[in-house]
Amino acid sequence: MPLAESIPAPALLDALRAAGVTDVVAVPDTHQRTLIELLQADPDIRFIQTTTEDEAIALAAGLVVGGRRPLVQIQHAGMYASVNNLRGVAIDGGFPLVLLIGLLGRDPRKPPRENFDSMVRYAEPLLDALEVPHVLLDGPADLPRLAEAARLAAARSGPVAVFVGMTTA
Repeated sequence: MPLAESIPAPALLDALRAAGVTDVVAVPDTHQRTLIELLQADPDIRFIQTTTEDEAIALAAGLVVGGRRPLVQIQHAGMYASVNNLRGVAIDGGFPLVLLIGLLGRDPRKPPRENFDSMVRYAEPLLDALEVPHVLLDGPADLPRLAEAARLAAARSGPVAVFVGMTTA
């Protein structure tokens, strides 16, 4: 029996609004494709597509300086690729960024740390090593964790990761 279930993109968009997100800075992510489609048509949350995760983190930090409340939307592979900017900009710079990270390829019957795929299995331990708090959205009932992550990022003046356990619907 699956531990994780797909989250409908409209519900995830509502959770972004509830968290006070003003902008989503993203690298295209097939895991969260349905959310991206909604964001591109949404008049209230600005969607900014970047070419790399490093660019997304730096741009989001600039938006914070400008008084905005951005969210960085990436896939786990991009998280690995952007570790230096995550550390140097978000952590060392003290930017309250929320990272919405898709766990593409996750076996929904297992917790991320027990997955065969090393990209999924090492995602949480990597953030633990960087002392970045993280939560897992394994279904619609977990959506309030997004607003909690935004509050925590602001309170700690640093990044907080929100993993999306299954492809959005």
